[in-house]
Amino acid sequence: MPTATPTRSSSAAGRTSYFSASRAHRYSVLFALPLLLGYEALAAMLAAPGKAELRNGADAMLRAAFTAVAGPYGTLIFMAAIILLGVGLVARDLKLSKDRLQGRVFLGMLAESVALAGLFGIVVGITTAKLIGSLQALSISPIQSTPWATRLMLSLGAGLYEELFFRVLLVGGLAAGARIILGFSKRLSAVLAAVAGALIFSAFHYIGPYGDELQLQSFIFRALSGLAFSGLYLTRGFGITAWTHALYDAFLLLA
Repeated sequence: MPTATPTRSSSAAGRTSYFSASRAHRYSVLFALPLLLGYEALAAMLAAPGKAELRNGADAMLRAAFTAVAGPYGTLIFMAAIILLGVGLVARDLKLSKDRLQGRVFLGMLAESVALAGLFGIVVGITTAKLIGSLQALSISPIQSTPWATRLMLSLGAGLYEELFFRVLLVGGLAAGARIILGFSKRLSAVLAAVAGALIFSAFHYIGPYGDELQLQSFIFRALSGLAFSGLYLTRGFGITAWTHALYDAFLLLA
């Protein structure tokens, strides 16, 4: 019938619209906002007077970099830079797209993140078990002995700040450098950046008093996780990757 083709075209256009819109800054940045608010609220609530504040490692590194340059105002400048950058990206995207925000896109992004977190847990777990023989060989992180609220706070921080540091800055920077400096193709640059970023991401988890005990098994597990998140960032953008990472970590630390 004459109406059949338009219906299929409309359905395909809707799918295309969702996947492109969910990668755009106006959705991606706003979708990550609850992670920032939840993480900062829990960190403030759990902070003990007179004691060092426990923070996600990537967050601590970024704050330390700002503090090294700006001194005691470094943390305030860091938070201001995060907020202003996010507001600027959203405002610019809204202006260029001339599009109204749609709640169904945010709901779709949440459903996609939940599904991907579960899928990543299964795939990474099975792949690691195939490589090392059993997941029982993995060491227990010191974080798993902390209260559940602390583990939830660190999961939210991992989703937000580890994706900002390791995917946006590191993988994005490595991919751009491979294209511009080395002249590699866009696809090869993305693959090399994803692999290098995954190895660095895994190594990061053995630093500091709350780092894992260094083992080949856990290093492989972390590297596979990092590779999965790098691939997801390059294909689905920051917001969905941040939420997938946060939910993935929450499942591992709270379940």
